[in-house]
Amino acid sequence: MEEGLEKRELEGEVVSKVAEVILALKNAKHVDQVICALHSIATLLFPLDSSLLSDSIHESYQDQVFSVEVPSAEKRHGWWHAFYRGAAFPTLARFLLLDVASNWLGCFPFSAQKYVYDVFFVRGLVTEVLQILVPFLQLNVSDGLDVNAVLSNSERLLVLCLLENNGVLQLAKEFGGPSKLKSVTDEWIKMDISRVAQIVVSIPDKARMNSLASLSSHVFFKQIIVQLLSLAEEREMILLDDVDMDEMDKNGALLFVGEMFSRICRRGSADLLSSELIPEVLRLVNSCLSSSNDSVSKELLRSKPDTVFWLRIMESISDPYTTERISELILHKLATQHANDVQAYWVLWLLFHRIFKLQASVRSMFVDKLLLWKVFPVSCLKWILQFAVHECPPGTSLSGHNRPGLLNTVQRLVTVWCKKEFVQTAPIEQQAYISAALGLSLETMSKEELDGMKNAMHLILQGVSCRLESPNHLVRKMASCVALALSKIIDPKNPLYLDHSCSEETIDWEFGFTIPKKGNLAASNSGEKGVDGTKISRVSGPERDSDSPSNKEKSIHVKGKKKLLDFNVLDPDEIIDPASLNLESDDNDEDDDDSASENSYSSSDSSLQPYDLSDDDSDLKRKFSQLADVVAALRKSDDADGVERAIDVAEKLIRASPDELKHAARDLTRTLVQVRCSDIALEGAEESIEDKRQRALVALAVTCPFESLETLNKLLYSPNVDISQRIMILDVMTEAAQELAESKSMKPKHQISSLISVVSDTRPWFLPSSTGTPGAGSWKEISGTGTLLSWSNSYGRELPSKPNQVKKGKTRRWSLRSPAQQNQMEYSHNKFPMYAAAFMLPAMEGYDKKRHGVDLLGRDFIVFGKLIYMLGVCMKCVAMHPEATVLAPSLLNMLRSREVCHHQEAYVRRAVLFAAACLLVALHPTYISSALLEGNVEISTGLEWIRTLALDVAESDTDKECYTMAMTCIQLHAEMALQTSRALESARSSLKAGPGLPSDASKLTIKIPYINGD
Repeated sequence: MEEGLEKRELEGEVVSKVAEVILALKNAKHVDQVICALHSIATLLFPLDSSLLSDSIHESYQDQVFSVEVPSAEKRHGWWHAFYRGAAFPTLARFLLLDVASNWLGCFPFSAQKYVYDVFFVRGLVTEVLQILVPFLQLNVSDGLDVNAVLSNSERLLVLCLLENNGVLQLAKEFGGPSKLKSVTDEWIKMDISRVAQIVVSIPDKARMNSLASLSSHVFFKQIIVQLLSLAEEREMILLDDVDMDEMDKNGALLFVGEMFSRICRRGSADLLSSELIPEVLRLVNSCLSSSNDSVSKELLRSKPDTVFWLRIMESISDPYTTERISELILHKLATQHANDVQAYWVLWLLFHRIFKLQASVRSMFVDKLLLWKVFPVSCLKWILQFAVHECPPGTSLSGHNRPGLLNTVQRLVTVWCKKEFVQTAPIEQQAYISAALGLSLETMSKEELDGMKNAMHLILQGVSCRLESPNHLVRKMASCVALALSKIIDPKNPLYLDHSCSEETIDWEFGFTIPKKGNLAASNSGEKGVDGTKISRVSGPERDSDSPSNKEKSIHVKGKKKLLDFNVLDPDEIIDPASLNLESDDNDEDDDDSASENSYSSSDSSLQPYDLSDDDSDLKRKFSQLADVVAALRKSDDADGVERAIDVAEKLIRASPDELKHAARDLTRTLVQVRCSDIALEGAEESIEDKRQRALVALAVTCPFESLETLNKLLYSPNVDISQRIMILDVMTEAAQELAESKSMKPKHQISSLISVVSDTRPWFLPSSTGTPGAGSWKEISGTGTLLSWSNSYGRELPSKPNQVKKGKTRRWSLRSPAQQNQMEYSHNKFPMYAAAFMLPAMEGYDKKRHGVDLLGRDFIVFGKLIYMLGVCMKCVAMHPEATVLAPSLLNMLRSREVCHHQEAYVRRAVLFAAACLLVALHPTYISSALLEGNVEISTGLEWIRTLALDVAESDTDKECYTMAMTCIQLHAEMALQTSRALESARSSLKAGPGLPSDASKLTIKIPYINGD
């Protein structure tokens, strides 16, 4: 009772003193009076040395300063608590921040400002100071005050209190002291912590744009994080004497740290937190590893006092989003700092092992979100599996360590991985990540564990089969790697290699997403060049070209020997060895032939050696010179050499355009398509034969478009061809369209001349015409070139010099054909438009019909994507041509079909966007404007559909290539709309004096992005 009475009396004295000081401040006429008034109350609250103000005030006021009574330490402590816990501080602080800062603070000397003004905020109770200062950052009402001075002073005091004097660390100590421990579990204390944390993190948002750099969010949050992490060294705040280790969640300091971290992460600065957190934890882990000879146990980390803060720091964070975000950034930061598996495991264990055991949400985050929904580097994936699935340090035996958890994780991974919808809709990075997670998990399993899982093998094989059908090489590689890991479980001695890139002992679970080493890069580049860049043709035995380097060297060698024989006197009766006259040798027996030739030259008994008169196959192989013979040879499937030789010469014969080509084009096209190159080519040389066959078909489509395209379009939907042949047909049509569009034809220009010529020139007939450059001289005979005998005469004449031309000669020689006549040739570009309809219309007919062996919208989606791509290339080849305006509506109707534009496979959606972009490029703006003026809504509706589709894909499609192509379509549509609007304005202005526009033409509009408001 008496203590309460004394407390109220003390509070009354403090309030009376504050009222006295405020009255003195209001009546002050000089800055020294203000300093003396503040000094009178500051001495009662803080231990000040009055001599420090001697140089700051006038001599007349120094006696007043030194005469102030200095209270005892106990009385000062009571005054301090009564001042900051009651209403005295808020009252005085508002007067100091408004009136004094606006009117007097600019006149304060530095020492006076520090000891009698700043001291009220720097040495005060930080929680109370913070709640007073922050609202003054958004002062609006002036009332005759200098608002800029008030705002600047408030910002300065916040930086001084929170950053330069570690005010945030003092806040944590205030919440974590022993006096707060008994009641820290009460809701009002937690609400107080949350409210103060909210005030602190809101400071950068409330500060002015041109305020101090220390109040910018990046610098401010970084310094706050450093202060909070330094709490790890304040062991007396963490290890309180009367707090058990199991009750550490009641520590107010840790609760404040967790609340601050949560709010900092919520404001987008989680990367700053991870950047400061990881080096500290790594330093602690490395010190433990170095002191324990690289072997750390969980008991060792628990027993070290330095680890207590880090063992509890993540437990103090109650926000699930912050926990998830920090865990992601920690993994990425460890990967960028190249932490090894041991370091990464103990960092994760130190921070997360308690909440991983205690909180189901954290376990779900690691084994579900981080494995199934997120994407990390493969090194991070290994750390997640090691910590959350195996639950043991790296290098230890996995047997007996959480095997049920491993099997459950594999079951969840397989369930997601096997679905075809996942392959169709998931981004390629996520597919690779989950494939790596499944593969790495399978590598730690035994055959008994795999057999004990329900339908695991069936689901894995299902996922492998659906990936092998994908057109994406990376997706097929994922299937090959998982199948290899599965085969090693079933039969380690007989692994299953579905891809040549998976032939190494260790499986590459990165699938090429990281930069390979120099050796691997060179090897991969050379491999690609051998397949795609350099066309390697198969040459074997007697079929090798005689112009090959080895044959040239050999022929030179033999010819040199024959020259030696030329100097010998030949006996006409001598029987000559035929081998010595054969200058061509078989390539399969080069060394034998050379030695045989040497023997025949050097041996005296060479004439007696028997000669093998058996028929040589290379001599009997007939060369094809007629297309009919080529067709007949191609149909003999049992004669592999004949079919191969026919394919070799087919393109040259077709390019020669013989008279029989038009009659044989249909049969030759069908026969070339139906040839099975894999049956006739040697192993490893199939691609060369395929390439020659495809080039021959392209030549046919270019030289005889109508005849060959008729057959190709029939075969495209025929049930008698397989998927590879349909893809080849579409590739042939694509290449032929591009070749026709790039082809050039030269023909003489049509010149109109008079049928009757009037000869008015009386010169001799053998002289050239006098027409030419004005001012030229007469023709004169000139001497020859110096030869003794000349069968013709040369004539020349003097020509006038051109302006600014240096005169280099006097005469010009005359020839039978002038350069001007040589230039009278006409070049014709782009032969494709006349054949565009034959390329496109039959291919678009019946694409949505499901026939026997043909299902373009379903199973054969690769063929369908190729078809749409071919149609887009065709539209691009007729760009700005009238044919484009005729074919565009048909292609738009096809693309607008829901089964087409919203196809499940990203491969088809990419083709649709490509074709749409080609349409935007192909249509001439004048045609679009004419269609709008004529009231043709079909083309405008189709173009608007392209824009809507591109916007929808860019917003919602998960495939990155679809997003990129959609953005390209949006850009092309905007450019097309701009050009069309210009053409439309020009057409309308030219039609003002003409007949009126259609009644509905004014209703048609062209939407230009960001101009029409959408």
